[in-house]
Amino acid sequence: MKILKSLPFYLLILVTGCGLDSGVNSDRILKEPPYAGLTDSINRFPNDAQLYLKRGLLLSQNNRHEIATADYKKAWEITPNEATALEYISNLLLIGEMNPAIQLLKECIKKYPENHEFNRRLGEVYMEIGKPEQALAQLDSILLKDSNNFEAWFDKGMLLARIDDTSAAIKALEKAYALQPIDYIGINLANIYASNSNPKAIAICDSMIRKDTALASVDPWYIKGVYYFNTKQYDKALKLFDEAIKRDWKFIEAYLDKGIILYEQKNYDEALETFTLAATVSNTYPDSYYWMGRCYEATNRKEQAIANYQRAYSLDKTFTQARDAMRRLKNS
Repeated sequence: MKILKSLPFYLLILVTGCGLDSGVNSDRILKEPPYAGLTDSINRFPNDAQLYLKRGLLLSQNNRHEIATADYKKAWEITPNEATALEYISNLLLIGEMNPAIQLLKECIKKYPENHEFNRRLGEVYMEIGKPEQALAQLDSILLKDSNNFEAWFDKGMLLARIDDTSAAIKALEKAYALQPIDYIGINLANIYASNSNPKAIAICDSMIRKDTALASVDPWYIKGVYYFNTKQYDKALKLFDEAIKRDWKFIEAYLDKGIILYEQKNYDEALETFTLAATVSNTYPDSYYWMGRCYEATNRKEQAIANYQRAYSLDKTFTQARDAMRRLKNS
């Protein structure tokens, strides 16, 4: 099932070691365009925090995150404020400096208690380093001050979903949706409902479909299909997956779920055609090849089955089902 990603909380991407520059290279780079003008200004006005911040932002835009660190730090030291702190923290996280980022976040939480962004970001960091309890504590601290903060309820729901506390996740997302019934909250709540065969998924999806005057939505159709899939109402599910594919021909999850239904119905030829289309949409998605292998195996085409199981496993070395199926056929 598709994991939805259009969200404000969910994944913090940590980039470590991206093009480290030596001190000598840093000096040279800062004297060259497009940084030379700002460097000259900094040399003339060394206590102007805005100049350091501008150069840091320009360096960041050009993926010179390591060099930018010193500029953000200097800007923060000269004129500490919330905006500079957030830029500095983002930079520290991008280069994998987790401990300094955590310390600065804690400092800013004390310094700017009304700005919940620091709690939220600290929660993200804790979640990414495997400390969900601390992450939840940060979100709860926001909600303690503002129980109507729908974003904090949403973030909490998504975090609880990631740690498989489904019932608590649903309660938090329901609260968020009641406070602010906007699509990205509804989609994720409906997604969890559908995964748990809860018919409330249908009502939320139908509400979003009615509001979709531009006919651009795909997720509500797909999520309805997932609900009917999970409740074994396969004819309805197939129509909805086809609708999702019609609206977005790259929607690979809809192809896969459609193909699995056809496979379960022993319609192997049509299932194989569907999985082959999925592999055409994305030739690096291992599940497509695994299910192609299942179809070939079901129709006694052993060599083709082995080749597709092998392809799936080569794309994902954790895909033990594909590996085991490949080995089983080779040894049979």
